[in-house]
Amino acid sequence: MKVLFLGDVIGKPGRNALRKKLDHIVRQNEADMVIANGENSAGGIGISIKTCKSLLEAGIDVVTTGNHVFKKREIYDFMDEEPRLLKPANYPPDTPGRGYNIYEIEKLGGLKVAVINLCGRVFIDNFDCPFRTANRILEHIEKETPIIIVDMHAEVTSEKVAMGWFLNGRVSAVIGTHTHIQTADERILPGGTTAYITDAGMVGPRDSVIGVKKENIIEKFITGMPQKFTVAKNDVWINGVAIDIDERSGKAREIKRINCEVDEEHDIWSSRG
Repeated sequence: MKVLFLGDVIGKPGRNALRKKLDHIVRQNEADMVIANGENSAGGIGISIKTCKSLLEAGIDVVTTGNHVFKKREIYDFMDEEPRLLKPANYPPDTPGRGYNIYEIEKLGGLKVAVINLCGRVFIDNFDCPFRTANRILEHIEKETPIIIVDMHAEVTSEKVAMGWFLNGRVSAVIGTHTHIQTADERILPGGTTAYITDAGMVGPRDSVIGVKKENIIEKFITGMPQKFTVAKNDVWINGVAIDIDERSGKAREIKRINCEVDEEHDIWSSRG
């Protein structure tokens, strides 16, 4: 099977980009399942009921999140109601929502795919250990399906790389999110069967600083004073990865980077395996 994983969706420009181009990208990559990180889909920070539904209607099958997931209070009850929306599993246990789930792909005869959402701890919030959390979850789902996709939402590359090696051979893919900058280290980890990339990138405007108007960020760096962060609009791209996975073993066979310019017929499919 083939899984398409898209980087952090940034505000309205990111949502509009998916409505315009997602079907095209799915066809190009023959994707059977689409996962996207949506924690910045509402005004560039947080996720709302409206923006989550917009992502699902655009063709996203599972929406993962990160440390900004609870910025909008309206999402709290919805997190419990919508099984396709995930929070980081290493949030405290009494917070709303679920940190992982198993989904059945109808067009593949009910094939089961598990998706786990984790968040790093370095330079972010005070989460439980993502490594120990991953171990606990795998004890429950390894017997259900060998196809397991992990969103490792973290600030520092070392924590993401460490998670890749920690889960190498135990899951189908470890995909990094959060920094909005696509890295060029996609590969099948040696000695295992796990596809890995440090960051999938973002679905949003490149004429920006990680999705925000560059003038806001430059002013903040120069003055040290708080600034209102406004989502940029121009030069919107879709970043992500396409992963080819053996349906029986759950082993990743190939991972390739995706860069798609939304307003131009300019798609870049970069393949490594």
